[in-house]
Amino acid sequence: MRRRAKASRKRQSIVDPTLEKPLLHLHRASDIESFWKAVQQVIQAALPSCFIGLTLQHSPILPRVMRWTLKIPAGISAVPPIEAYFVAHPRRRLVLVSDVFPDDQRLKKSLFYRNYMAPANGRSAIGLFFWNAGRLLGVIIIMRSAKQGPFSKSEMKRLRQLYTQFQTALGRLRSSEREHTVVTLEQFMRRVPLPTVLLRWNLKLVYRNQSASDFCSVWQRGAEQTRLIKSQTPLPAEVLDRCRMLKERWKQLGPLNVSASGFKDELVHHPKRRHLRATVSLKQINSAGIARPHFLIEFETLRGSAATGYQTSDAFLSHLVGLTRREQDLVRRVCDGRSNQEIADEAGLSLETVKKHLHSIFGKLEVPSRSRLMTLMR
Repeated sequence: MRRRAKASRKRQSIVDPTLEKPLLHLHRASDIESFWKAVQQVIQAALPSCFIGLTLQHSPILPRVMRWTLKIPAGISAVPPIEAYFVAHPRRRLVLVSDVFPDDQRLKKSLFYRNYMAPANGRSAIGLFFWNAGRLLGVIIIMRSAKQGPFSKSEMKRLRQLYTQFQTALGRLRSSEREHTVVTLEQFMRRVPLPTVLLRWNLKLVYRNQSASDFCSVWQRGAEQTRLIKSQTPLPAEVLDRCRMLKERWKQLGPLNVSASGFKDELVHHPKRRHLRATVSLKQINSAGIARPHFLIEFETLRGSAATGYQTSDAFLSHLVGLTRREQDLVRRVCDGRSNQEIADEAGLSLETVKKHLHSIFGKLEVPSRSRLMTLMR
C-alpha cells in the first residue's frame, strides 16, 4: 500500500493540473500542425511568455521544417558551434545556450544570437533535442528575455519531465506516420500500372512489383537472356547513382520548407539500349512529414510495335516476359479491344478458360482490371 501511495504521489508531482489538458492535446496530435499547436500550449502552461520554436527533418543538424511563435527575419541557417558541440557531446537531450557558448561575448557575436535570439530579445535559451538511432528527429527551442532571467533548477526539472512527454508524443506521431505511409503506399501503387520501385531515403527497397523485377533483368541482361534466366536482379547502378545525386542535391538546398515536389524528375537511359528508360522522382508520401522523401522509380521502354498498335519492347520487355505464350496472345487480343467472348471464339477456348487466363495475367502483372492492363501496354 505504501509503495502504491508513493508511486501515485510521484505521478501526481510529474503532471501539474495546469498541464493535464495541454498534455492531452499533445498526445492526440496527428500531424505537424496539431503537434506544434500542442507544444506551444504545454510550454506556455509550464513556462509562460517564452518564445518557442520547433524544427523537424534535420539533415543532419540543419532542419527543413520549422515553426516559430515569432517571425525570424533571417530564416534559419547552419550554426557551426552547435554542430561542433554535438560532435563532442552526441545525442545530448537538453542543451542550454550557455553549454554551447560559455562566454557571453562569444554568444553575442555569434550568428545564433544575431539571427535567433536578438529578434526575440532573447537572453536565455534551451533546446530539447529528440534522437532516434543516432538521427536527430526534431528540436523544441525555448527562449527567455533578460527580464525573465535564466532557467531555474525547478524549471529545468520540469523541462526534463516534459521532455519524456514530448518524446512519447513525437514517437506516436512517427508510428502513425508509418501506418499512414503503408496505407498511402498501397493506394498509390494500385494507381501505378508501370514497372515501379519505391526506395526509402537510405535507398533500401520498400516496394517493387513483378514488372519492375523483370524490367531490371532486361536492363541488365537483355530480353533474350531474361527469358532464359529467371533470377532476381538488383536495381541498375545507373538508377541508384541518380538517386544518390538527387539525395545530395536535396541536402544542399536551403532549409526553408524544401519539399520533394520542388524537384524535377530525373530521366536515366540505359547506356547502350537507349530505348530503355527510368524516371526517378522524390515523393513525400508521409502524413506528418517527419520522415524524409522516398525515391519513386518508374521504368518504361520507348520502342513501339507497329504491328500491335501499342507500345512494347523486345519480346514484350518486362511486362510480358513472365507470361506464357498463350497469356501473351490473350494480352494482345485484350489490348486490341476484344471482349472475353470474342477472345474465346478466336482462340478456340471456352469462356471460363479465358477468364481463368485473364485472372492469372492480372495477378502476374499486378493490375486489377483489363483497362489497367491496356494502360500498362500503351
